[in-house]
Amino acid sequence: MSTPTTYVYAFAEGSREMAGLLGGKGAGLAEMTRLGLPVPPGFTVTTEACKVYLATGEEPPELGVEEARALAALEGAMGRTLGAADDPLLVSVRSGARFSMPGMMETILDIGLNDQSVTGLAKASGRERFAWDSYRRLVQMFGRIVMGVDGDLFEQAIAAHKAQRGTRDDHDLDAGELALITEESKAIIRQETGEDFPQNPVEQLQRAIRAVFDSWNGERARLYRRREHIPDALGTAVNVQAMVFGNLGPDSGTGVAFTRDPATGARGMYGDYLPDAQGEDVVSGVRDAVPLSELKILDPRSYVELGDHLRTLENRYRDLCDVEFTVERGRLWILQTRVGKRTAEASFRIAHDLCEEKTITADEALARVDGAELSRLMFPRFDTTPADVPLAHGVPASPGAAVGVVVFDSAEAQRRAAAGEKTILVRRETTPDDLPGMIAAQAVLTSRGGKTSHAAVVARGMGKVCVCGAESLTVDPVARRLTTDSGVVVREGDILSVDGTAGTVHLGALPLTASDVGRALETGGSTGSLTEAVLAALAHADRVRRLQVRANADTPEDAARARRLGAQGIGLCRTEHMFLGDRRTLVEAMILARDDTAREEALATLLPLQREDFIGILTAMDGLPVTIRLIDPPLHEFLPDRTALAVRLASATHPDVHDRELLDAVERLHEQNPMLGLRGVRLGLAVPGLMAMQVRAIAEAVVHRLRVGGRPHAEIMIPLVGTVEELRLARTESERVLAEVTAETGESLHLPIGTMIELPRAALTAGRIADAADFFSFGTNDLTQTTWGLSRDDAEASFFPLYLGKGIFSVSPFETIDQEGVGKLVELAVEAGRAVNPGLETGVCGEHGGDPESIHFFHRAGLDYVSCSPFRIPAARLEAGRAALTETETSDSR
Repeated sequence: MSTPTTYVYAFAEGSREMAGLLGGKGAGLAEMTRLGLPVPPGFTVTTEACKVYLATGEEPPELGVEEARALAALEGAMGRTLGAADDPLLVSVRSGARFSMPGMMETILDIGLNDQSVTGLAKASGRERFAWDSYRRLVQMFGRIVMGVDGDLFEQAIAAHKAQRGTRDDHDLDAGELALITEESKAIIRQETGEDFPQNPVEQLQRAIRAVFDSWNGERARLYRRREHIPDALGTAVNVQAMVFGNLGPDSGTGVAFTRDPATGARGMYGDYLPDAQGEDVVSGVRDAVPLSELKILDPRSYVELGDHLRTLENRYRDLCDVEFTVERGRLWILQTRVGKRTAEASFRIAHDLCEEKTITADEALARVDGAELSRLMFPRFDTTPADVPLAHGVPASPGAAVGVVVFDSAEAQRRAAAGEKTILVRRETTPDDLPGMIAAQAVLTSRGGKTSHAAVVARGMGKVCVCGAESLTVDPVARRLTTDSGVVVREGDILSVDGTAGTVHLGALPLTASDVGRALETGGSTGSLTEAVLAALAHADRVRRLQVRANADTPEDAARARRLGAQGIGLCRTEHMFLGDRRTLVEAMILARDDTAREEALATLLPLQREDFIGILTAMDGLPVTIRLIDPPLHEFLPDRTALAVRLASATHPDVHDRELLDAVERLHEQNPMLGLRGVRLGLAVPGLMAMQVRAIAEAVVHRLRVGGRPHAEIMIPLVGTVEELRLARTESERVLAEVTAETGESLHLPIGTMIELPRAALTAGRIADAADFFSFGTNDLTQTTWGLSRDDAEASFFPLYLGKGIFSVSPFETIDQEGVGKLVELAVEAGRAVNPGLETGVCGEHGGDPESIHFFHRAGLDYVSCSPFRIPAARLEAGRAALTETETSDSR
């Protein structure tokens, strides 16, 4: 007999470990209650109830009974009744997903107020204005969130009264005006929906809970989940909590506190406090909060008590905690805690400091940072001088440097970004509806709000540059301009530079310079606490990782830089890149050769140039493996554009004979689908001498390095193999050349010869191919194209945005490997190849080799190395270490 499902838990019945069921917020409330912190009582409706509701459109039959029982217990604990006419109990209804989704779902405050209880609240509190302001908030929030009324209609009602009063501040409206606004808002609801604002408190509560459930599938919530890779199936919990009020006068207030600075990671209490206000006033940024340190002056006892609670929470969670609190007439209440979102800089510093403090282990510190954050820290910063006077100063909410054209709404940011333009989204304050524009923009700039505003929290979570609270800027979204206090006007389309580290805004485009972290990673030296933290994390990752990290590099300069950044060799050296520039004419000569003699002369001219290229790269990577891929693209790519040639010939008075020969060659080599045409191993087998020339250049470069005391480790890679017969023919040709060079020089050459697995057939027949290969290197760019049957360049410019928007792709398969399709081919090929050749080395050299999520997959698939561009090597090293930790955790849990 199955155990009945429980859909409602009192805070005292839950725990931190129940986050999957209670959501992050509910689990935090339960944990704080268990710790004895001053938490207003309440209960949580579980994610399981949400899943049933979203799947069926109906709440579970048992839910109503459980909610009624929990509400009765809450009323008993508070000694008040929901919506009573004399001294009413009011509750908040808040979302609470398993993973933090700040501002993406709904919250409704002051549930329980109606035309009778508002009078009781005024009498019980002794503040008539407070009561009507609370009722006004409920009517407008309920109308917008639950009943679907356009929120601008309510804003217009408030704005009209403020204009009549001649003020811009809601606080200047008295109780009578707020009562009128409340009645006008109810009339708006009636006009827009055909029904009245509900007066029954229990109906308010039930409809509010359903509205929060519905908000899980709201547009902004779905967009946020896609960006953060949060599964759609999780659902949200709903937290019903007794209201406490920060808007009861100067001895009350509300705030958000962090146990450490979420922007820099520095130790100490950080946050914002807003006297005589409710919580949404802080987050929305409609009023400018004061630094949390001001609370020490305004209410010393609450400040000290808050500090004690913050230390308790950080000790319990062993991490940065984000805490919402309210002071109600001198009494401190803790409303919420969660592990706080932070910038990349703060992630590394906090993890390192907690490890140094012995609060967490080195493994835990490594698990708390990631490669995407490290990549952001390597981004350039502005190279400013004392003469670079900022246009404005604000709160440095999320660090980094960004340059772009100014836009004033989300739609314009998306439109320009789709056209390839970099933008700066400028708003008075952002709301959750601005999320698409924040994603599209390079940076976010607001004239209101602080480090805990919506803009700051969301930007930090996304790694976007953000400056908030630039109060000297007047933002006019209607006129599409901003104006500084000194009279400077910036219009849409003008260029701004936003420094999220310094909190400054500059007119025009500032020059960029390398980051301190990037320099430190190349030199190995530490220039401060941040670089020290980064180097410590990388050092531990290097100690624990199994995957090697190699580089995709085609020049000695790239190879040297990659080595400085920690590369353990080159996994992909593309020889075709060496044929570009001033060598293109030599390739043209080879293509245009009319007989074997002319072609051999052209190849003989290319040979010493290729040899010198390989000598430089082998020198830079001395002692480490260098995998050299023979020429891969079709020959037409080395010839001029057909249309340009035809126009040049048609317009010439005396057409050039060489141009005519080139055009003939272009037309002869033209293919309907060159990606699937004469390229890779096919080209090497079809053009006599081409493969032999490249192999000889590699062999002679190895001999040169050996004779000067080097330790060259060159490997020869045959591209685009689809059948073992192709590889055997290419291997025979390569071994013949190696034997020739051995005979000529007396140096014994036994270079590994392997292949790229970039066709589904190669993966499916990997067991046969492995019989002729010393190594496999997965070219996941082409393997993705050929598995999906699409062209990357065409697809990303045409239907990819549609597929991402409709959720067909959660992420581009060229950005993160498609584990269900392409990944299965990789796993199959590794298993089949090693069954035939146990010593088979396997790696990946496509762009996925530098993608954090893909690296974890390659670790699980048993590959030996990943290879990526030099800039991505530090992040790949970090993720390879984190992948090893994840494997250890999985093993330990079995």
